[in-house]
Amino acid sequence: MKNLFTGAAIALVLTAGFTATTQAAVTLTEAEAKTLQFMHEEEKLAKDVYLTLYEKWNIRSFSNIASAEQRHQDQLKVLLDQYGVPSIIQSSEVGHFTNPDLAKMYNDLTTQGLASLEGALKVGGMIEELDILDLQKAIAESDKADVDSTYENLLRGSRNHLRAFAKQYSKNLGLTYQAQLMPAAEVNDIINSDQERGGHGG
Repeated sequence: MKNLFTGAAIALVLTAGFTATTQAAVTLTEAEAKTLQFMHEEEKLAKDVYLTLYEKWNIRSFSNIASAEQRHQDQLKVLLDQYGVPSIIQSSEVGHFTNPDLAKMYNDLTTQGLASLEGALKVGGMIEELDILDLQKAIAESDKADVDSTYENLLRGSRNHLRAFAKQYSKNLGLTYQAQLMPAAEVNDIINSDQERGGHGG
């Protein structure tokens, strides 16, 4: 009887653990889960492009921001694990992507960025503008406080990265960075304002 009780108790604990895990996995809506998966791989896109461009142009901003993108990717992986959502990233190899749109973007952006320094710095700015737009959309669609908090943190980082690329654009080319995807007024407000604290390396 004692052994039976112990076995039943263990089974109950295991069942409770499984139920908790299952509940955690379904707390995100399907749309929220897919967005989180996409944002995780989009951070890899930014990192991989910057690493590739750093090898070509040896501008420290590319290396520093690539490291920050890895930290952002890690933060999103924590959320994926917390909610029991699998990552769609299948390989850490530079240039390898599961999402075909991101794979094409990597090829297109690196081609542009390797062609000229101006192209490289424009690519950096474009990626950060894209990140900002996608993060803003993700925040609007999510109602999870912890997810939104992480997205907000990444958003601060992306704004800081955009400031950094705009500064490098001016320093290396003597030109003023122009908005590529976002409204010009919004980009100008960002690049003409101070760096923000937070962003975990952003």
